[in-house]
Amino acid sequence: MRELLERVNLSPADDFIDRRPHELSGGQRQRVAIARALAPEPSVLIADEPVSMLDVSIRLGVLNLLARLQREENLAVLYITHDLATARHFSDEILVMFQGEVVERGPADDVILHPRADFTKLLAKAAPEPARNERFTSVAAKYADHASRATPQGDDEE
Repeated sequence: MRELLERVNLSPADDFIDRRPHELSGGQRQRVAIARALAPEPSVLIADEPVSMLDVSIRLGVLNLLARLQREENLAVLYITHDLATARHFSDEILVMFQGEVVERGPADDVILHPRADFTKLLAKAAPEPARNERFTSVAAKYADHASRATPQGDDEE
């Protein structure tokens, strides 16, 4: 358990190993969920809306964690989301489905920046545009800078 906690940036593990869920922040609980998913040593991890319930300030840390695990452990990640902004950040290729049917598929930038399907256009339109929201831009820039300096540890708070 200690090794799993360390792998998901909950360190030192002894600070987290005996905590109950209500004693953890949302980001810490999500990291515990990821650690549990890694326990059987899967080759594929299905991440269904893994950051949707997290504060915008914590999302980047969890996405960076998933990307690191994907890279270091040769882990395939099926990232399921309605949030095209996080999909673009995390994915090389995007597949858009509507009512169980694939309506668009391609490289992340192509699908998001030049959507062809009507449903993809609606999703893209619904995504926040940081240029229109100074507060979002400021928060995103702050956490992007933080992430570039160090991988966030498990002491995040919401």
